[in-house]
Amino acid sequence: MEQLRQVGEALGGITALMAFHHELRVNPRQCRLLADACALAFDAVAAEVSAHLRLEDRWRPLEHPLRELHRAVRDAELYIRHCLLGGAGASWWARVAAATHGDECVEHHLHAILWCVAVVLEAIETAATETTASSCDDDLARSSRLMFARDYDKELLDPALFRRSRVGKAYMATKDLAARMDMAWKEDRWLLSQLLDEMKHGSSASSSSSKPLSRHEHRLADLLAAPHGKLHPASVLAHDFHVRRRLGGCLKEAHWMGEPFAVKHYVGIDADAADAEAGTLMAAAAHPNVAGCRFCFQDEEKRELFVVMDDQLMTKDLGSYVKEQVSKRRATPMPLVVVVDAMLQIARGMEHLHAKKIFHGELSPANVLVKPRHGNSADAGYLLVKVAGFNREPAVPASPTRKTSAPANNANANASVNPCIWYAPEVLEQETEKRTEKADVYSFAMICFELITGKIPFEDHHLQGEHMSKNIRAGERPLFPFNSHKQLTGLTRRCWQADPAQRPAFGSICRVLRYVKRFLVMNPQPDQQQQPDSPTMPMPMPAVDYLDIEALLLRKFPAWEGAAPRVADVPFQMYAYRVMEKDRSSSKTTPTMAASAAAMLHIGKMDRSSDSGSDGNSLCGDESVHSAPDGVVEAGSMTSSRATTTPRSLSGRSSGSSRMAAVSTSSTTSPPRRPAARVAFSKGGSPQKSKSMVIRAPAQPSTPRRTPRIKSDGQLQAALIPPSRRRVSSGHASDSELA
Repeated sequence: MEQLRQVGEALGGITALMAFHHELRVNPRQCRLLADACALAFDAVAAEVSAHLRLEDRWRPLEHPLRELHRAVRDAELYIRHCLLGGAGASWWARVAAATHGDECVEHHLHAILWCVAVVLEAIETAATETTASSCDDDLARSSRLMFARDYDKELLDPALFRRSRVGKAYMATKDLAARMDMAWKEDRWLLSQLLDEMKHGSSASSSSSKPLSRHEHRLADLLAAPHGKLHPASVLAHDFHVRRRLGGCLKEAHWMGEPFAVKHYVGIDADAADAEAGTLMAAAAHPNVAGCRFCFQDEEKRELFVVMDDQLMTKDLGSYVKEQVSKRRATPMPLVVVVDAMLQIARGMEHLHAKKIFHGELSPANVLVKPRHGNSADAGYLLVKVAGFNREPAVPASPTRKTSAPANNANANASVNPCIWYAPEVLEQETEKRTEKADVYSFAMICFELITGKIPFEDHHLQGEHMSKNIRAGERPLFPFNSHKQLTGLTRRCWQADPAQRPAFGSICRVLRYVKRFLVMNPQPDQQQQPDSPTMPMPMPAVDYLDIEALLLRKFPAWEGAAPRVADVPFQMYAYRVMEKDRSSSKTTPTMAASAAAMLHIGKMDRSSDSGSDGNSLCGDESVHSAPDGVVEAGSMTSSRATTTPRSLSGRSSGSSRMAAVSTSSTTSPPRRPAARVAFSKGGSPQKSKSMVIRAPAQPSTPRRTPRIKSDGQLQAALIPPSRRRVSSGHASDSELA
């Protein structure tokens, strides 16, 4: 309830700012669109809450989703405040220069709001289901489940039908909102050109100053009204342009018109090279996760080029930031939800570049710029991420003597890293060009590995130089720790496949990461950084592989593959994932129930035919298990469900044969990907053979093992083997799988 109140409080701040909408001279249409979207989001959430929850109900499933929505609404308020309070004078010109060329309103703020609404609506369903399930009224719980099940009709897996449905309106997937998102930036550009024309002729009624524009202000007006991508004379920077400090290489921090900007200063560049540099940077601009440029200025006499970058001064590259976090002796470099958020921002930036047919070729942590968000406690750990370095001429990766592929303007902490670890195998083989879509996907996978583990790929590997390149081409990949999140490791492994055709596109990667982030927000983990001495809780895992869902949806919607990314499509994509997830989960439930019934029938038959009732029988796992050191990754498939570690009791008689039959039956009815189990059963010394089990010799007394405990009621509790005893590459199943 407190989080919902905070969302309403942030919305009240936006409403107060929009009371002065007639004074908005910077992005008025986008600010109005953002304010309306925040109001629609709050109304949709409030309507669902009032329909399904009461004040005394359990709100715990809603805490973290509402916290994310509050963060998105608060960021929207800051954006509107920035556009409104620019004022007149030099500061107003700088804010116009910084805010009018990008599409931050839609690509960042509206993207976050639409995603949050989908997650909050699902959290409301979870809270309502838990509330009715905890009540004693079975009819109420059944009717609640049926009511929510109607919202996930497969007939709504059509974008047109979804937009017209009640669910689509709750998800804010309306045609009117999508049309406004497509037109808001264009309308603001037109309104700005009209305003600047009026200011130049002294006829602007909204101008706070009656003074005519100076000569320099006339130049600034022409600069702001010029088409995007045009080279301007460097004389425009002669007034109020001061270089404050050098950031590294050709990158500098400068103050222009009273506002800080990052500026690239190239010396000795001819006109053709300047046009090419400006064209690449300008084409990739207008996205919050791409380090594009605002304006380009050229001095032909001095052969200088000034590229004014984003107003956001990024503090460091990703490699340096991860190294700093690891040096603080944390268990993980960042919280997992922050890691996924950073991965999603990188993927969205690359999706934007690939949609414009711009391929990076040098994607590495050195070319990913980050800046911590410190606006509020809710932003703790979150990063602003931008992809940079895509306009640089790629270096040759075949030479192992070159110690870094990082640009000279990046003070990268990983400067001694072998550059070949970021390149795809086909690039190292020089069978293809370096700048390809699938080669960028492979590089993205290596960045994901560093984000997830906090380690540079192959950091502990003893081979370097040409030997490292040969191993990568032969198929060697870095190993994840055993406790890594299976959805993230599975996605990363798909992205670094040796066959480029098997790697997903960045559009698919973005959809999967959005849904993984949704799962982490709805299933938060305790903060191990604040409680380092607390025992590590088992990481929750989804019951369905999201990569499988993505493959099914791509077959159903082939237009998704290769389509230009649109923020307006996010609600339907989140809904489609949810429908397919519920369908896959329900389809898995029926075979599981059938297998359980067959196992119970088999147990009954074995109980009637068994003549052994000794309580001295022993049930244990395979004693040939080799202990796997911590930090070694499991080799299992992503699609296999996570084995439970909760001990279970085998009810019925204390017959060893019946217990063995239960274990054997559950093993034979498991999915094909689960390895077959082998157990040892002994009674007094001579083993009893059964058709459904394999008899092994009893272990030597010196072999350490866990024996089962016999409860006072005659039930046998299955023993557990610690995670370090679990098999990694063996074909046998662990005791947790047998349980």
